Amino acid sequence: MECRVEKNKARCNCTYEPCDKKGICCECIQYHWRLGELPGCFFPDDVEKTWDRSIERFIQTYRERGRWW
Repeated sequence: MECRVEKNKARCNCTYEPCDKKGICCECIQYHWRLGELPGCFFPDDVEKTWDRSIERFIQTYRERGRWW
């Protein structure tokens, strides 16, 4: 399967500008998982901007807000 980098970038809400994985979702997910985190796209924009990508923050946000996508 071919990676749709440009289409992925258009939907990516990651605010970390020097990121070399932007649009390459498979690499982004693997990178964050190795750190015990989730990618920014798993979070609403206001939470993503905090750069707290922890699984705990994801659970907290989901419990407080329910689904946001």
